[in-house]
Amino acid sequence: MTTNNVEFGLDTFGDVTFDGNGAPLPHAQVIRNVVEEGVLADQLGIDFFGIGEHHREDFAVSSPETILAAIASRTSHIHLGSAVTVLSSDDPIRVFQRFSSLNAISNGRAEVILGRGSFTESFPLFGFELSQYEQLFEEKLDLFAALLSNEPVTWQGSIRPPLQNQRVFPTIESGHLKTWIGVGGSPESVVRAAQYDLPLMLAIIGGSPYRFQPYVDLYHRAFAQLGKPVRPIGIHSPGYIADTDDQAREELWPCYKAMRDRIGRERGWPPMTRNEFENEIEKGSLYVGSPETVAAKLAPVIKTLGISRFQLKYSAGALGHDKLMRCIELYGQKVIPAVRAALAA
Repeated sequence: MTTNNVEFGLDTFGDVTFDGNGAPLPHAQVIRNVVEEGVLADQLGIDFFGIGEHHREDFAVSSPETILAAIASRTSHIHLGSAVTVLSSDDPIRVFQRFSSLNAISNGRAEVILGRGSFTESFPLFGFELSQYEQLFEEKLDLFAALLSNEPVTWQGSIRPPLQNQRVFPTIESGHLKTWIGVGGSPESVVRAAQYDLPLMLAIIGGSPYRFQPYVDLYHRAFAQLGKPVRPIGIHSPGYIADTDDQAREELWPCYKAMRDRIGRERGWPPMTRNEFENEIEKGSLYVGSPETVAAKLAPVIKTLGISRFQLKYSAGALGHDKLMRCIELYGQKVIPAVRAALAA
């Protein structure tokens, strides 16, 4: 991979945003706003737009493919995918069918990022046991990987009846459905991605991004041992861009803290302090500030880790749609060109 070929994307979970009076918007309006954000990203020439799957009140999106299809109908260039699809609590065949349909609608621009997800609400919702967390993902990934051949599938496991020479439709019109494995920090998952010959998407949501260098090295070693050329590596990290550093920090801080503390209460984390927030911006994986500041932080991360794509998770709790649109605009018009220039220097 050369740094000249780096792709830049945006991710959102459809965080429920607030109106001008501080009241949460209806889920339906948030979804319509996400469509507009995806359309703007395409107009700015951004490479990828990803939507995450959740099943809880504070995130409006439970069916990313449906919203991505709406965006596909209004765009022409941007690649569209999940961020991530929680494969463990879904049916691999239905996931493939939905994304192959999206691929048809978008004329070959669909991608899927498969992962366990960092939330578990989908397990009881769809009748799966958390005690089978590992087994469900491993077997469903194995079946999904078999579907990528676009050929009749014969497969057997313990979680569903076997398949014998079974066709799955619609087939991919040309090539293959681009499929990434989303990894939050498990070496086993890194190796598994290589074993299935699939690109790796690292979710780096806290701490120094450089601490993930061993996972990058492991991925390369795994491919070397398999005797295959290494697949692309991407990273997904949160951030927010405004016209100045102070503006970005002050606008993001209350929304980011509220979101972080809400999730933290569920997981036994202490409330986030302003010092922790500032430290994550200065030394961690929170890309916040003016376009110049964000580009200066991002370029060495891309170069050092040797990644092929960076995806900015730009939505953050109640942060308003107008601010998110401005963030997308600055990312496309200023951050991406500045990073490309720095990488080419």
